[in-house]
Order: sequence, then C-alpha cells, then structure tokens
Amino acid sequence: MDPAGGCPHADNARLLAGGAVAPVVLPGEVAGVAVLGHEALKELLAHPEVAKGAEHFTALREGRIAAGWPLTTFATVRGMTTADGQDHRRLRSLVSKAFTARRVEQLRPRIDELTTGLLDDLHQAAEDGGGVADLRRHFALPLPMGVIGELLGVDAEYRDRLHHLSNQVVATDIGPEQALAANRELVAVLSAVASARAEEPGDDLTSALIAARDEEGDRLSQEELIGTLVLMIIAGHETTLNLITNAVRALCGHRDQLDLVTKGEASWADVVEETLRWDAPVSYFPFRYPVRDLILDGTVIPKGTPVLAGYSAAGRDRAAHGPDADRFDVTRPGRPGAARHLSLGHGAHYCLGAPLARLESTIALERLFTRFPDLDLAVSEAELSRHSSFVGNSVRALPVRPGSSRG
Repeated sequence: MDPAGGCPHADNARLLAGGAVAPVVLPGEVAGVAVLGHEALKELLAHPEVAKGAEHFTALREGRIAAGWPLTTFATVRGMTTADGQDHRRLRSLVSKAFTARRVEQLRPRIDELTTGLLDDLHQAAEDGGGVADLRRHFALPLPMGVIGELLGVDAEYRDRLHHLSNQVVATDIGPEQALAANRELVAVLSAVASARAEEPGDDLTSALIAARDEEGDRLSQEELIGTLVLMIIAGHETTLNLITNAVRALCGHRDQLDLVTKGEASWADVVEETLRWDAPVSYFPFRYPVRDLILDGTVIPKGTPVLAGYSAAGRDRAAHGPDADRFDVTRPGRPGAARHLSLGHGAHYCLGAPLARLESTIALERLFTRFPDLDLAVSEAELSRHSSFVGNSVRALPVRPGSSRG
C-alpha cells in the first residue's frame, strides 16, 4: 500500500483484475490482505470467524509492530471498532440512542441553520478571495464537525485542533514520532473535554456516557470513554467531510448528472448514494482478523492477518455494479436490482452514524447548489492535491468559484 495515498481507483482496478482478495504490504513491511471485490467484502464484513479485537492481530501480539506504527490507533483504540461480541454490543448500545433515525431527524433544523451560516461564510470567502474559495475548509469541514461537536458537547475552541489531530491519526505516511505525539495529544484534548463535561454535564453524548460509567461502573471504563470519543470525532466528521467534498467534485465534473437532479429526475439522496459507491469517502479501512485460516473467494487468509476492507474498490467492482461501474450515474441507485454499495459497512459493525451522514450530506448538497447553481471547480481535477492516506479518500482542498448567489 502506498503510504502517500493518492487517487485509489487505478490501483484498485489493477488489483481487482487479479482477484477479489489481494496480499498487500502495509507500512513498516507488515504483511496484510486487502479485500476488494463486492461479494468477498460483504462476506468478510459479516463472517462469524472474523474478529476486530487487536488480540487477534498476530504480529502485534508477538511484538513485531514497531512503536509509532501509523496504523496503531486503528488496531488498539478501545471502542466499538475494535470490540467483538458482548463488548461490542455493550459499547454500541451506549451511543446508539444518539443516532436513531428519529433522533437524527430532530437535528434537521440545526443542520439547516448551520448550513445557512456556512454558505454565507463560503460566499464571503469567495468575495475576499477574488471569486475563489476552498469549499472543503469553509463548508464541507465545519458542517459535520459542528454537528458532531454539538452532539458530543465539544466546545468550539477544541474543534480545529481535533480536526488537525484526526487528520494525523488517519494519515498513513506519518513518521513514528509524529504518530505518537498526535495520538497522545488527541487523547489529552478529549480527556479535557470529558473532564469539562463531568464538571458541567449537559444534554450531550459525552455527558450521557460519563453518567453511564459513574452510575454503573462496569459499563464503560475511562479508556473506553476516551476511545469512544476518539472514534466519534474521527468517524463523525472525516467521513462526511470526504463525502460532501467528493460529491461536489463529482457533480462539477458531470454537469449532465447535476442537471438530472435539478430537473427532478434524480434526488439529492441519489447523489449521496452514488458518491458513496463511486468515490467512497473511506478507501481501505483497517482492520479485521480471521480467527482461523479463512478461505475467501478461493484465497487463503492466514489466521491473525490484518485485513483491509476495500470500500473504494468494491464500489467499482464490475461483477457487482455492471460494465459501467466506473461511470458516475445518479440514476443508478433507483434502478431495480442495482447492487447496494458497502461503503457504510455491513453486518454487526455497520456504520452507526449512517443516518446522520446521509442527512448532513443531502442537506449540504441541496442547499449548496440551490444557493450557488453555477458553482464549479476553480482548478482542474488533475490539479487537486490528494490526501496522504490510503484510508481516507479525498482531496486536501477544493477551490471553487461559487458564482452568483441566490439569496
């Protein structure tokens, strides 16, 4: 795997041509496997003999992973994404009430309000920048960070720093010293957030998690509390940030598809689903581990091997999505028999925040292109700088010309 990341799709196509499961070399010369094909990935994600707990990671357990390994957090953070069985169900139940469809729908007025203010900010940034503004910085980032920050009770003063640290945690080209420092600071900042909420509880998820820990001490340890906050912050904004960014890029590069939506021949929800498939916000997510030697699509994956879930590859797997899988088509999600993408997961670890990500993205895109119908990229797609990560899949900045504003 290239630690510098970049656009994954050409490499994905090359790997898929060789099969649905591919051996890969992770940073630090760690042997792993990537599951790329749609059906193979679906089987992996729900397989009863595939675990998430780091105790199943053979190389880590045997002390063969160096300190400061850039992917350590994905393996060792204490929370839902590294828990199995009863532990996973316990941790998930503690936060699931904040992400039910009913609770998420109650957030719609606040998301609308935040979106309106950010569109004003985008317009002002373009005015100040000679007609050009970074949509990622002024719109796609502060919307999900604002929403998850309010849900968790994270004061605004911490949010920029948390985004910076999250970026370092998901980077795969980072050095050992930087990785260790970023993880230490992220834990320190979130510990300060937890302390503030313990002293002044509010109507937020962090306060609720602390109450659950204090009232029933065996329900959530301090390490699990901080680990859950780490996961909520990273997953709660990085993925939606990439989703909104990638959707805007896709629509600007496919004006015919944007026209279908504005004419009512497809919906903004269709745009979100097609973006999730065509340019998944997470390319390769670490890790899963077979608890015994596992045969997947005819390939043996040895017990304890770290396995990457290849969401961006599976989204363009022609075996599942047809010969035109490389084409961005907003009418695809509404077709009878169309394969459903796996970009939000599958099985017990299906993304808890999926309803919130969909709501934020749908509102953001509809309001953005209603306010700025002529919005377009200010540079070519080839000039956009990509993330230095094979985990996250997007660009570092998205310079746009919003054009004239309606309202």
